[in-house]
Amino acid sequence: MEIKSGAQLERAVVRVGKALGLEAETQVALGQRIWGRNRRIDVVLTRPDTGLMLGVECKFQRVLGTAEEKIPATIADIEAWPIRGIVVVHGDGFSADFKAFVRSSGKAIEFGELTTWLRFYFGLPRERALEAEMKLNGDG
Repeated sequence: MEIKSGAQLERAVVRVGKALGLEAETQVALGQRIWGRNRRIDVVLTRPDTGLMLGVECKFQRVLGTAEEKIPATIADIEAWPIRGIVVVHGDGFSADFKAFVRSSGKAIEFGELTTWLRFYFGLPRERALEAEMKLNGDG
């Protein structure tokens, strides 16, 4: 699936969640950010049988720029949410150093790792993740 914008990344996160059998809501209003503006969580995924929820902030960057500079503030904002949250990043505009930070932080992941990460977070069977991957790749 080709992703060329933040909005497309948000839709792709929803597709992955639904392929795994999760419910998805977008642009969920939830209080105020640490700097005072109203907060909207890009995607909230819910496992219907347990009610377990995860908020997902989507950050896309096509070329080197400021998105990676904003991620630490986003991670700090997530700490104020009443549910657990993660940042999903995608695009060629993230530096190698930033990608290392993403992998080590436990608070952000690259989009390509999302299916596996959600499988473990929501405690889903491996078979469901494999079926989701097939569906997303057009093989199922």
